[in-house]
Amino acid sequence: MIRAAIVGIGSWARVLVNSVQGKSRSIRFTTGFTRTPAAAEAFCAERGIALAPDLESVLADPEIDALVFATPHSRHAEEVIACAGAGKNVFMEKPFTLDSKSAERAIRAVERAGVVLAVGFPRRFHPAVKELEARIADGRLGKIGYCTSEQSTSSALAMPGHHWRADPQESPAGAMTALGVHNLDLMIALFGRIAEVYCVTRSRGSDRTDTTGVLIGFENGMAANLFCSIATTVSYRFAVFGNKGAVAIETPGLAFRFTALPDPGAPGRPQPPEPELLTYKGFDMVAAELEAFAAAAESGSPYPISAGDVLHGVEALEAIARSAEQGIPVKLKPGSH
Repeated sequence: MIRAAIVGIGSWARVLVNSVQGKSRSIRFTTGFTRTPAAAEAFCAERGIALAPDLESVLADPEIDALVFATPHSRHAEEVIACAGAGKNVFMEKPFTLDSKSAERAIRAVERAGVVLAVGFPRRFHPAVKELEARIADGRLGKIGYCTSEQSTSSALAMPGHHWRADPQESPAGAMTALGVHNLDLMIALFGRIAEVYCVTRSRGSDRTDTTGVLIGFENGMAANLFCSIATTVSYRFAVFGNKGAVAIETPGLAFRFTALPDPGAPGRPQPPEPELLTYKGFDMVAAELEAFAAAAESGSPYPISAGDVLHGVEALEAIARSAEQGIPVKLKPGSH
């Protein structure tokens, strides 16, 4: 079993801990560090987590195999580099970093150290996404023409203005760092490298930039759009359209819905057949990603999300933020990550 430390013990860190603590045979949190220990004492005591006085003592502790971070985005690169220097496996919440130069430095550090790097994109592990990957790979959707994604929450409506997530330097391009990077990562996993982006952001429901739309062109010639908002109700939809059928993964429960093409020989106006529906009640994708991290750390094998995908995701986020700021389409450099 991997002995892990949780660093930054806010609301999302507690979701991470609660997904596995006392339930998993692969990973257990034994130590924690936060800059506001008084706010975390009761939570840590209830879950058997000892609070450390500083990050340095966690990194120096030989009883800690891995660190899991849920900290402000601007700190991520240096935190990963510190873990690499201490020989510790590291799980970093998304976004990995906010710019490609710091992402490259952090990735080089973990590669030199030979430690495992994981980034928190839990939807990669959901069985609905695995099913979609399989159907794209085996041709059941045909040639893919378009992808559309929607993800929203109401978090900005209750977030105090002094919260670090409300700082546009920590959260560029509206709702991208809170939500949009999840579907950006899925698109990279499914469709490859992104060639061009055009982003529009607005303040529609709160006192900050909370609503984001992005048009995306891929190197393979297909296109997509990405919508995310932190100022409306909670919802999720990820849809892929091919010339043999379409898939939608959507709330509630990330159900998988496949609709084949209508029978071209049927009389009258073509009507699609009854959709195929797959449901996955009770699947915990947060626990799944942490257990995948633990398995990689235990064996020394690579984490299922490659460093190349992580780096390209940061490059795309950086381009989206620049597009939002300048109001123009932004091309990404071609590459072979």
